[in-house]
Amino acid sequence: MLRSLFTAALLLLCSLHLQATEQPNQAAIASAHPAATVAGLETLAAGGNAFDAAVAVSAALAVVEPYASGLGGGGFFLLRQAGASAPSYHFLDARERAPLAASAQMYLRNGQAAPELSLNGALAAAIPGLPAALVELAEHYGRLPLRDSLTPAIRLARDGVSIDSLYQERAGWRLAELRSNPESARLFLSKAEIPEQYSLLRQPELANSLELLARDGRAGFYSGVQAKRLIDGVQAAGGIWSLRDLAEYQVVERTPLRFKLTDDRELISAPPPSAGGVALAQSLGILQQLPWRSADKLQRAHLVVETLRRVYRDRGLLGDPDFVRNPVTQLLAPSYLEQLAHSIDPQRATPSASLAPAPAWKEGNHTSHFSILDSAGNAVAATLSINLPFGAAFTVPGTGVLLNNEMDDFAAAVNSSNAYGLTGSAANLIAAGKRPLSSMSPSFIESPSAFAVFGTPGGSRIPSMVLLAMLSYLDGQPPSAWVAVPRYHHQYLPDVIEYEPRAFSPSELTALQQRGHSLKAVERAYGNQHVLLWDKQSNSVEAASDPRGIGMASQWPTALE
Repeated sequence: MLRSLFTAALLLLCSLHLQATEQPNQAAIASAHPAATVAGLETLAAGGNAFDAAVAVSAALAVVEPYASGLGGGGFFLLRQAGASAPSYHFLDARERAPLAASAQMYLRNGQAAPELSLNGALAAAIPGLPAALVELAEHYGRLPLRDSLTPAIRLARDGVSIDSLYQERAGWRLAELRSNPESARLFLSKAEIPEQYSLLRQPELANSLELLARDGRAGFYSGVQAKRLIDGVQAAGGIWSLRDLAEYQVVERTPLRFKLTDDRELISAPPPSAGGVALAQSLGILQQLPWRSADKLQRAHLVVETLRRVYRDRGLLGDPDFVRNPVTQLLAPSYLEQLAHSIDPQRATPSASLAPAPAWKEGNHTSHFSILDSAGNAVAATLSINLPFGAAFTVPGTGVLLNNEMDDFAAAVNSSNAYGLTGSAANLIAAGKRPLSSMSPSFIESPSAFAVFGTPGGSRIPSMVLLAMLSYLDGQPPSAWVAVPRYHHQYLPDVIEYEPRAFSPSELTALQQRGHSLKAVERAYGNQHVLLWDKQSNSVEAASDPRGIGMASQWPTALE
């Protein structure tokens, strides 16, 4: 009896020890801008957890990269909350919402989509979700007051941040649109021209808006004086926002998408209104039935492209789950994934036109992503957006809030397409209060031995970029290799492989063409991925930022108390 009690007690102590020590020995942050990473590290050093750091990083990015995210935009936050026995996962949907006055015909003229109406100006803007998400994170998951986590961003907005080459490039892409709005031109240009490199971008009105949010929480943006400023500014410029739109906006906590892989790993990713998580789960489910690991580079690319061709075809079936039924269970059913895998010819491309059609979808190409892990094991993968660079290029006077043009992510008409060649879908038609479909795919892969965080900006290319990084991880490569892997992309229609300049050699391009693939080189490298890995066996943490961008990955050496 005593021996059995002693054995039980020893087993209990061992179990408690394992639970207590399953924590990383470092915190880590990887984000798209050094100032945002430093803001997150500063918040961790002040006693905050990963969720407080996510508030700090998000707000700092809103200041330092107005071309990619901001208070006038939204995003998705995938959370890992450490627990005594097992972690729990949460997904915060802070996607922008169509104004209540929106309609399926609002961007049609003479029965045809008029793209400029959903791209530029106040009419292109959906109701922002990021401010509500920052409040939600601080109040329900963080340890610090919201004001403390917003302090670095407020300082950056008041004191200024240095203009870099990436800012100059993005401003050049939208120069005409920025010039067309006096407030945006005043804030983001210098005498109507692209600012000089290393000059300071100061945003005192945005600092005041962040102060209001820090002081009053949700009410500091969605009601009161600030709400009236936003509504007056939008309506004066031809937009259709109302005070009711702001008052009714809510972050929605959704159940993360979870998909078991064949080994002991599990994918945890974004559910609809993201189409990206479903695409990743389908892709991994198909590829694990194919010999991708043992294939040479050319054969692996063929298998990946044929997989992407099939999963992108299915994505037009998805939409805002509050408005449409999403057939996620059917799309991830083992029998269906097996059918898709068996339909792949290992040597020949399948023409997209020969596959049964499913409508595609649309999304802008320039967002932001960050990954955070604290030393307690809490983690955040967040992808934020205002859609095109500098969003709608419209800043609400007196607020410093640059608005999104996420209304362009809806299908203006089923037979229309956007600037990225993606056609519309009935599931993603505009409706009052609806959230547009997104490709943003913040994701985790977790097993008893490791925890990895993935995500990137990149519009329709997001799932293919994240997939290639995940395959690099599953191949045993370090995080620095995940973000550096040469990228290629296929999205069903147009039926072409887009690839970075260094992705394939001339002989590999010829071989792919001989298999029936059409190819198109993109002008420049794309994406800006930020990842991290916690190796639970060695209890080490490693983070990495994309070499294509200006981001920074950093580990925090001391454990949080």
